[in-house]
Amino acid sequence: MKDLLLADIGNTYFHIYDGQKVAHLSYDDAITKYAKSPLCYISVKHQLSAKIAGMKNWKDISSLIKLEGEYETMGVDRKALCLSHENGVFIDAGSAITVDVVQNSLYSGGFILPGIRAYLESYRRISSALDISLDQALSLENLPKTTKEQISYGIIASIKALIQMHRDEKQLYFTGGDGKFLSTFFDDAIYDETLVFRGMLKVIKDKKIC
Repeated sequence: MKDLLLADIGNTYFHIYDGQKVAHLSYDDAITKYAKSPLCYISVKHQLSAKIAGMKNWKDISSLIKLEGEYETMGVDRKALCLSHENGVFIDAGSAITVDVVQNSLYSGGFILPGIRAYLESYRRISSALDISLDQALSLENLPKTTKEQISYGIIASIKALIQMHRDEKQLYFTGGDGKFLSTFFDDAIYDETLVFRGMLKVIKDKKIC
């Protein structure tokens, strides 16, 4: 698997892992840059399937990503994420926030929330007075007293409460564009942007592919 690249093709970006770091590229930039490189990928962007099907050095392993207890329409990126560790609560905070619980390698269920940008957009649609950016210095220790703080508090505190409800002393694993920020609101949470790729690597190793 030397020099093998892994790609997680999401709803907004190509996420490319070279074994050391993760790069986040537009679809066109990734296809142009890595067209001739050996690459294994999973994809939830089905509109790209025809465009990348002819890449002779690329291999789609989406159908090989299996999680015990998975449901029929579960996204392949979520399954790969849940395969990264045998136990834990896995949070992917991107355009949507997915929360999945795994115990002894068995999927126990989960839930899906809007992403932080979607939350903020919903406030904008209510009133221009609620058109704010998220307070990056937010504290949940005290009730806030400004509109920006109160909207930010409502978003983050509600997300935290739902995750805590299902944590049950399990390790929390965060990934995704807003994962690092959200992880700071939890004790002993782990942020790791390579989690999906760790799950992919397990499958590649077990099935001796790519």
